[in-house]
Formats: sequence, structure tokens, C-alpha cells
Amino acid sequence: MELRQLQYFVAVAEEANFTRAAARLHLAQPGVSAQVRQLEKELGQQLLDRSGRSVTLTEVGEAVLPFARAALAAVEGVRHTADEFTGLLRGQIALGLVSGAATHEVDVVSVLADFHDDHPGVEIALTEDSSDRMLAAVRGGALDIALLGLTDEEPPPGISLRTVIDEPLVAVVLPGDSLLAPQGRTTIPLAGLRDRPLITLPRGTGVRGVLDRACAQAGIRPRVAFEAAAPQVLVQLVVRGLGVAVLPALEPRTAAAYGLRTLEITDPRPRGRIALAWRTDGPASPAARALLDRLRTALGRS
Repeated sequence: MELRQLQYFVAVAEEANFTRAAARLHLAQPGVSAQVRQLEKELGQQLLDRSGRSVTLTEVGEAVLPFARAALAAVEGVRHTADEFTGLLRGQIALGLVSGAATHEVDVVSVLADFHDDHPGVEIALTEDSSDRMLAAVRGGALDIALLGLTDEEPPPGISLRTVIDEPLVAVVLPGDSLLAPQGRTTIPLAGLRDRPLITLPRGTGVRGVLDRACAQAGIRPRVAFEAAAPQVLVQLVVRGLGVAVLPALEPRTAAAYGLRTLEITDPRPRGRIALAWRTDGPASPAARALLDRLRTALGRS
């Protein structure tokens, strides 16, 4: 029995398809199939049922799969331990990014580029998703680290946070909007947006969660006309006169470029926060821990 046979078996079991498993392993499908059959021959048991449109585990395969995964994890652990002594970093890191985070004042791209230059043997897989789903992925171990929007004041159990952006939510409007009266006004109570069509981020994002909670606290039901994950799209919708955008504080040069005005929302004063999130017990691999240290240092300065 060889480790590669276990690796191929696990890949086929997870993909439920030999072709997809081979693509994931960057191998030819016949070679993967042959190695899995050799494993079955050595064990004297059929591990996979190939009779249907998708490959499924037999009863024996279901029983063997956890041990195959454990064996592969143990080997990876041996490599990680040896790497810690030699100072060599390699492996894979799963990093989640909330939409728009890398283009904010937080320069994640430069951090990742510098880390890659220092550790070319490390592969970094980037995921862009809603904050709620990424937080769940961090808790479940599918993501090592995530930069996400926060809805709650306190992190859920088992999660550590480093807040990197903390800004008031603002209403973004066109010049001449009645919300700007009287002249020189800089704030707007949340209730003042009660009957206005709002343009904001989708459900599952930190800002949307904060907005919904603030509206409930103020006893109003928001009229959400448009949702988009990219803040720039929200701004462009305001420019076309389609509503009032609710966003974290817009940079003055961005507002000026589009000819827009902003009013800080009050009563209550909701805030948009973006934070670095990781499991409190730390990422499993040395590479992920090294990237987390790099991000905490760099984003802490921002």
C-alpha cells in the first residue's frame, strides 16, 4: 500500500468522479483509476461503486475513508514538523477575503505578494464570499484565515479577531438631494431614510447585518431597492439616481470623483467594521501561522 494510492482514493471519494479527481491531482484519469484498483486489490475489498453516474463509496470504502484521511494528515504533520526545524515553509493556505477589502486602504495584495516572494513553496487559495459564510468556514477549518465584515460586537466562541477598519456608516446621495437640507448638514438620523430606496450590500455581509440591526433598533423597516457586493457598483447606482447608498465612510476623493455627498448616520450610529479572523487555537500549518503573523503586523499598521 502506497500513500499516493490513499491520496487518489480520498480525492475520488470527495469528488465522486474519477475525471474530477484526476484534474484536482493534476494527473491523467487512467493512472488514478489504476492506482485505486491496485489499492482495492491489495485490500481484497471494493472501496468504490462505479455502477452509477457518480462514484460512491461502498460500505467498506465508508469505513476505510477516515483512516486514509488520517494517514495523509499524519504524513503532512511530519512534513510540517520537519519544516519548522529547517525554517522551510510549504503547503497550502486557504484565505478568505470580503468583496472590496483588497482595494480599500488595506493593501492585502502587497502583503500576499511579499509573502509569496519569501516563501515560493506555499500555495495560497483565495476565496471571496459573504462574511457569514467565511466566518463559518473559519470555524469549520475550511479557511485558515479570513478578512471579513463584522455584524456582532463580540466574536463567536473559538474565533479571534483583529479589527483593521472601523468606520461610521454613511448615506451617500447626489448633490441637491433633500436629505442635505438645511445647508451644511453632515448627519442624518436613520429614521430619515425610512421612505427612501436604499442601495446596500447583500445579506450575509457585515455592513448589511449592522444596517438591519440598526433599523430594528430604530423601529423601521428599510426599503432595499438594490444590492451589490462591490461598493463601487453601489456608488455608480447612486450616480444614476436609483437611491441612497448605505456604506462605510466613503473616501473624500472617491465622493468628489463621482460628485457625491455623504451624511453620517445617527440615532443609532451604526459602524462598518472589517476584521482579520482566525481560529483561536491557531491555523494548523506553519505556513498559515506565518501568513497570519504577517497579516496581523501589516494590517495592524493600517
